[in-house]
Amino acid sequence: MRVLMVFVLLILTAAPASAHAAPETITGRSAELHPEGITWDPLRRTFLLSSVRHGTVEVVRPGGATKTLISDPRMVSTFGVHVAGDRVYVAYGDMGVGLRSTPDTTYRASGLGVFDLATGRPLHVVDLAIGPGRHAANDVAVDRAGNAYVTDPAADALYRVDHRGHATVLARDPRLGSATIGLNGIAWHPGGFVLAVRYDTGALFKVTRGGQVSEVALDRPLVGGDGLDLRPDGSLAVVTNSLGAPGEAAVSVLRSNDGWRTARTTHRAAPWGDDEPTTIARSPHGSFVVDGNLGTLVTGAGVSDVYTLRRFAESAGH
Repeated sequence: MRVLMVFVLLILTAAPASAHAAPETITGRSAELHPEGITWDPLRRTFLLSSVRHGTVEVVRPGGATKTLISDPRMVSTFGVHVAGDRVYVAYGDMGVGLRSTPDTTYRASGLGVFDLATGRPLHVVDLAIGPGRHAANDVAVDRAGNAYVTDPAADALYRVDHRGHATVLARDPRLGSATIGLNGIAWHPGGFVLAVRYDTGALFKVTRGGQVSEVALDRPLVGGDGLDLRPDGSLAVVTNSLGAPGEAAVSVLRSNDGWRTARTTHRAAPWGDDEPTTIARSPHGSFVVDGNLGTLVTGAGVSDVYTLRRFAESAGH
């Protein structure tokens, strides 16, 4: 695998730049970071990464090191991270591999943190361990009004957190749950619904503002479906991996012509250039997929200081 050791500074210039100016691959080092989520920070013109190990949100710095922006003791492991307006939305949980993990928090600590983008100051930290059973919030999408939608692969529910920090169960449906890993990546659609993928089966669901759940008919299942990105042209980029299901490390592009009742694959980059891709984020310089070497951590094989960001062309699937 060809890896270009580059300085992240190349993509952080304040001057306008095209995707062609960005490196294809960014290899960074940050002690035991293990990022699962990625988002673009328009304020600092760099990426933000979550950390399964530390439970923080980190700013990517020149050279690939990171600096902590958000650290809240209530967040054991951080997963999906999303910037909307002047806020950072962070899904947090505990799978038992974080430095803050305890028997009392493993698959119990679960929620959404909402923070000020400029300062990292907490605005709302919302407990989403709602109802009996295991909980581990994983990903978050945000609508134009600032309402957040949070998945929980350990439960059969999808949660809604309004802009004031009030949480409700938007939908509870046995099709969303799993004995292993259920509902995972999520994206908000301006048509007034979310799209979310079930990790173990690769099923894609459409959930309306009113909580109505319908399965999108696909030409091929998205087994190992993790991060989603609804792109400006209306297509959906989906990252898959084999961390906990018999999926493939790949990035697929899906399109729908009937309001996401059905969808077909129009492009597929497989195998992906890294073994364990998880989520994808758009930036002014193109879309980048993060690989945080999570397999090493979750299998108990050890820890890693290396993470990779690899560019996925926005024009893919056109």
